[in-house]
Amino acid sequence: MAGQFEATVEVNRPIEEVFAFLGDGTNDTKFSPRVQKIDKTPPGPTTVGTVFTSTVKDAGLTTKREFRITEFTAPTTIRWAETSKNLVTAKEGGYDLESTGPGTTKVRIFNLLEGHGVGKALAGLAVSAARKDADAFGQRIKTAAEAS
Repeated sequence: MAGQFEATVEVNRPIEEVFAFLGDGTNDTKFSPRVQKIDKTPPGPTTVGTVFTSTVKDAGLTTKREFRITEFTAPTTIRWAETSKNLVTAKEGGYDLESTGPGTTKVRIFNLLEGHGVGKALAGLAVSAARKDADAFGQRIKTAAEAS
């Protein structure tokens, strides 16, 4: 089973600043408590092909995750695909940004989750949990981006 969650939030920062903050995936630790550590390869600015490798804790399990940037169009679009082999992965995800006035930006985040092997039975639970947390996740992004 596959399913999507999404959240939309308005950030009190200009679109270019929000894009720069979200484009640096190492900032994920500032708004996602499940991310314990994250690294970027290669060093330097994020571009299509950049890989973020993280250690995350979900439902008491610690796993390694690897995401490759598949689209990076400043200042509006960031897309990724998870390339790691976990029971449930983010087949596709991203941010859509839209300037909503001087100094404000609407941010939409989404992830399309899918299960693999035994994870097919768990994917529904993962999607349900992600949807339940989506609004709070959006608020954590807002808080972190505004504080940067």
